[in-house]
Amino acid sequence: MDKIDRAIIAELQADGRLANTELADRVGLSPSPCLRRVRILESHGVITGYHATVDPTALGQGFSVLVHIEMANQSRSTIEAFEAEVVRIEAVLECRRMFGQPDYLLWVGVKDLAAYEKLYMTRLTGLPGVARAISQFTMRVIKSRGATP
Repeated sequence: MDKIDRAIIAELQADGRLANTELADRVGLSPSPCLRRVRILESHGVITGYHATVDPTALGQGFSVLVHIEMANQSRSTIEAFEAEVVRIEAVLECRRMFGQPDYLLWVGVKDLAAYEKLYMTRLTGLPGVARAISQFTMRVIKSRGATP
């Protein structure tokens, strides 16, 4: 990967809807070689998709909660059951299995505190193997995940 590939990636991360001609102009290539490089980056799994950035509040998910999950049971069947259930919960926007404590980090997006309390009481605490769920509420987003450097 060279400087031009990195420039292509940076431009597409800033605006994934750029026309190839505009992208080529911004990175200093003609359209054909630029498109060829984009296709190579896609085929090698460097560019994995194109996405819209959406306002979570507009979708009723403006209240974000970071949930630390500690498991009581570390058996394979319990872990697999937990992960399968988490995938089914629409409000869980991201789930990461961690080394050390906590065992999992979940980003949850819901409408408000009442919606989170309902989710917590009806779904999260009943997940297979959960010993403890600790919730942290976002006060203010200072920096959201942006482009990969």
